[in-house]
Amino acid sequence: MVPGDVVRVRSGDIIPADVLILESTAFMAGEAALTGEPYPVEKHAGKVTATTAGEASNALFRGAVAQSGEAIALVVNTGSATVFGTAAAALAEVQAPSPFQRDMREYALVTARLTMALVVVVLAARVFLGRPVLDSLLFAVALAVGLTPELLPMIMTVTLSRGAVRMAKRKVIVKRLASIHDLGAMTVLCTDKTGTLTSPEITVARSLDPSGADDAKAARLGAIAASLSGDRGALDAALTRGDKDAAKGWTLEGRHAFDFTRRLGSVLAKGPDGVLLIVKGTPEAVLALCTLQRSGDTSSPMGEAERKQAASRVVALAEDGMRSVAVASRPWSGPTRDVDATDECDLVLEGLCAFADPPKPTAKAAIARLAAAGIKLKILSGDDPIVVKRLAGLVGLQAGTVLSGADVSAMGDDALAVQVRTVAAFGRLAPNQKSRIVKALQAGGEIVGYLGDGINDAPALKLADIGLSVDGATGVAQAAADMILLASDLAVVADGVQEGRRTFANILKYVRMGASSNFGNMLSMAIASIALPFLPMLPTQILLNNLIYVLSEIGIPFDEVRPEATAKPQVWDLKGLIRFAAITGPMSSVFDFLTFGALLFVFQVSPAEFRTTWFLESMVTQILVIFIIRTNSRPWRNRPSLALAASSLVALAAAMALPFTPAGAWFGFQVPPPATLAGIGVLVVVYLVSAELLKPWAIGMLREARPFCPEGGSPAAKDVAILSHAAEPLGG
Repeated sequence: MVPGDVVRVRSGDIIPADVLILESTAFMAGEAALTGEPYPVEKHAGKVTATTAGEASNALFRGAVAQSGEAIALVVNTGSATVFGTAAAALAEVQAPSPFQRDMREYALVTARLTMALVVVVLAARVFLGRPVLDSLLFAVALAVGLTPELLPMIMTVTLSRGAVRMAKRKVIVKRLASIHDLGAMTVLCTDKTGTLTSPEITVARSLDPSGADDAKAARLGAIAASLSGDRGALDAALTRGDKDAAKGWTLEGRHAFDFTRRLGSVLAKGPDGVLLIVKGTPEAVLALCTLQRSGDTSSPMGEAERKQAASRVVALAEDGMRSVAVASRPWSGPTRDVDATDECDLVLEGLCAFADPPKPTAKAAIARLAAAGIKLKILSGDDPIVVKRLAGLVGLQAGTVLSGADVSAMGDDALAVQVRTVAAFGRLAPNQKSRIVKALQAGGEIVGYLGDGINDAPALKLADIGLSVDGATGVAQAAADMILLASDLAVVADGVQEGRRTFANILKYVRMGASSNFGNMLSMAIASIALPFLPMLPTQILLNNLIYVLSEIGIPFDEVRPEATAKPQVWDLKGLIRFAAITGPMSSVFDFLTFGALLFVFQVSPAEFRTTWFLESMVTQILVIFIIRTNSRPWRNRPSLALAASSLVALAAAMALPFTPAGAWFGFQVPPPATLAGIGVLVVVYLVSAELLKPWAIGMLREARPFCPEGGSPAAKDVAILSHAAEPLGG
């Protein structure tokens, strides 16, 4: 198929290309996968100026489904040039690093630079002071190993993998492990309307009599006509689902199929009420044929004033986001036969059937739960802005202003970056406009998630920091997403957010530990190696110290996380972590220097006893401080998991016992006097108490604002980022 071909499409066909309608007969197409519009759309020949697929009534697009009638059309675009192809092309684009990847890269660079600087300074200083070059080089290499957070890849992988398993139990399938953290860090969730906030099926929302009062007769007659007529459009399907037994006892005697020129159809049905002609269609078409309107069990004349009242009622329903169908009838006299247009006259208006795709029962509670977790929700829909506004109100969003695709097109990037801060709902959006909104939010410092299931959602899913799709979504949407929800429900997203934050909290515990006591001990070792006439620890002892400390932390991925640690979005505040290390690390070094002074001037130990005693002191402080740093609250109020307690205490016991065993001599250990051990034990207790007292202040340093603006962002976007975004506290 190439541009210029002429094709015929009929009910049930999948449209193979982007085409212009040349001729059509009662043709309607379902474009939900492209536009999010749940109702079938009438398509006909003619000139239409449109900015989105949903407004182009003279065109069909690849991926749409013909639902009724047939059409002859001219092929305009094929393959990658189609709307479908443009959305699918987003999958081939190189995805920008996620927030988690960016933060990890920054942390790795800082650690590498710090390690390199410290090693070079130590090596140069020792060589300058005339110390043995080989010993100095081996010591510097061991120091570099001690400073490297070599357990971080394992901690991250195991923690993220356990998070993926827990999320699978909550009906979330993770395609990219790093996205678990990104979900927990998410500050804004953009979502499509149909299938996520609303039920995927259209339902009969109201059945009204001509006066506007609720009355089931119009829906019942409509269901009879829908069941007998053989039409299977979305509205007829909704009528029959609403009253499955309506047609019992009724038989079809004749029919006049729905005609898009007349915009109505009729059936002649025989049942308990006799032979009845039932007509249903668009309100304006049916009202023009009515001369009477039902009023209770009687009928009253219907003039121009009554028609205007009925028309205003239709407008009011439309403002509430509901589509109306009028139902009329009249008793049939004479023999039964097929119906023609001349029979559809002198009708009695029975009332209106109002249709809606209602919000899911869980949507409002899930949105409130996300809001309580610090996540703002924005609706990005291809549906009519009026419908979107009504839905926003029903699910608890403040949507005083709803921007349309035309509004978004008229704005520059800077203006859009300002508007997206306050506007919570958008309608009639094209795929590229959804992407622009996501970019505008990111430029303002937000970490953006996107939930969508249609072809038109693929570009935004790919661009968002975290892309979410659902089981049963189009293949393009699922391929672009980072996670697949097995249940199309925002409550599942809220569950996933909690797991993401739990995972990040445990990763942060390891980073905190490496940035505090471990860094402090390595700093003390570096200074002591320059100041002392002998090495404070042998290279093998440094490596052994690092190995045992690493083993003590393998239980971190299995640790518990308190609810307050998952209450708000969590971001990686690198500057705050550096300040945290600048407080806790030197504090650890201060106690190390007190230990050095006590060993040299009070207890006057030999170099071998010095190394052994400091090895024991550093192992005790590094391992026991885990229980202090792992939580923002008091350690006895937030107990560690059994796995973390076991790994830490077993490692501590091994470290304490090693110097007193024959294997201790292999590493150059020499058992120090009991008085020395007792004196150092007092310093350890004072250190742990000081660490606990200083912890709230050090953790408070992580509450600094962290505006984010990508490189190349516009000045206005940077202003928005600085003014609008402040990071929440990190913690476990």
